[in-house]
Amino acid sequence: MTTAEEESPMDTLDLIDRKIVAELMRDATLPVAQISDKVGLSQTPCWKRIQRLQKSGVLTGRVALADPDRLGFGLTVFVGIEAPDHSARWRARFAAVAASFPEIMEVYRMAGEMDYLLRIAVANMAAFDAFYKRLTETITIKNVTSHFAMERMKFTTAYPVDTQSR
Repeated sequence: MTTAEEESPMDTLDLIDRKIVAELMRDATLPVAQISDKVGLSQTPCWKRIQRLQKSGVLTGRVALADPDRLGFGLTVFVGIEAPDHSARWRARFAAVAASFPEIMEVYRMAGEMDYLLRIAVANMAAFDAFYKRLTETITIKNVTSHFAMERMKFTTAYPVDTQSR
């Protein structure tokens, strides 16, 4: 098989598993009875599938989503980081530093011009400036580029799981 023909992880889940995952991504507070009705399964087998999906790592947790503005985090900043070197030591240090900053919501190691992309949530520009100073005082960085979000036009945490029979 070539890379394009290889089986994806979603191919190992049957239609009912995919429907369960889709329902839980939409609303993780649904009782098993409602999920089982929506996916066409009785409660006990549905509950067992949910348990199996959790144990296998397909479902990694259940959270409540909050409005960042109502919590006082009105400024979202995407920060591009260029590393001073690509050693394992620097990467480990950077990962530890990133984990220690609560303002850092997401970190991605990138291919291309920037080495890391961070999504930062802060109250305002003064809070971002304080974050920036703490970050650059904590770890050596070759270059930092900040992009300020003016409007969140789409946001979802639900992946586009195929819930159609094949």
